[in-house]
Amino acid sequence: MDTPLVDLSEAAFVHPSARVYGRVKAHAGSSIWCNVVIRSEAAHVEIGRGTNIQDFVMIHTDPGRPVVIGANCSITHHATIHGATIGNNVLIGINATVYGGAVIGDNSIVGQHAYVRDGMVVPPNSIVVGAPARIIREADNWLPNRLNAAFYQRNARAYAAGNHRAWDGPEFEAWLAETVAALEAEHARLKDEEGA
Repeated sequence: MDTPLVDLSEAAFVHPSARVYGRVKAHAGSSIWCNVVIRSEAAHVEIGRGTNIQDFVMIHTDPGRPVVIGANCSITHHATIHGATIGNNVLIGINATVYGGAVIGDNSIVGQHAYVRDGMVVPPNSIVVGAPARIIREADNWLPNRLNAAFYQRNARAYAAGNHRAWDGPEFEAWLAETVAALEAEHARLKDEEGA
């Protein structure tokens, strides 16, 4: 992982078991968890600000098909991202696969075990399930997806400090209430700006 083309310096936490090869950039506040594998022999991988790449995720590129993941995303356990583009504030469910030139729009959720086929374009604010994947409805997932990312941003800082119980106790409950209120206020402001 210690190569000139791998830049994890801004990440909040990178687990020692993660394996990262090729040309990879992780932006501020991102995190890369246990047994993640990132390989980019042909194109590049970019992990957005505050995004978490959870345990056992596989990220791989193809020639001409980088993996670009936006800000405040959660790529959850055992997911595979292969030569695809993920927007901002997206949640990719456990064991889902996003493949070959697929594009997932902002604020979307890809459900557990979904298979997003080659070249599928998912509009923003979609919920996608199934294998092959289909869009089952439109929904504004900004708030739950941002909250999930915030949990992992907190966890990354805690793990970096050696604390493996960041989601427990009265201090966590206070943080959660404050974070939910702040995100709700930010979401309301964004909706007001959209309507203006």
